[in-house]
Amino acid sequence: MNGTTTSAPSGATSAARSLLLQLAAGAALGFVVLYGVAFAESPVAHNAAHDVRHVTVKPCH
Repeated sequence: MNGTTTSAPSGATSAARSLLLQLAAGAALGFVVLYGVAFAESPVAHNAAHDVRHVTVKPCH
């Protein structure tokens, strides 16, 4: 053993970090949209989200 270590190329690490950042940003945006519309004070936005739940046969009450 010569004491050297092998590590992943920096491009692979950067790509993995970029992918995780994109996934986290997408999930955060999804939650903001979901909760922002579901609990909106505007009846138009709330009713639109409510109607989508009925159309996709998901329980809402």
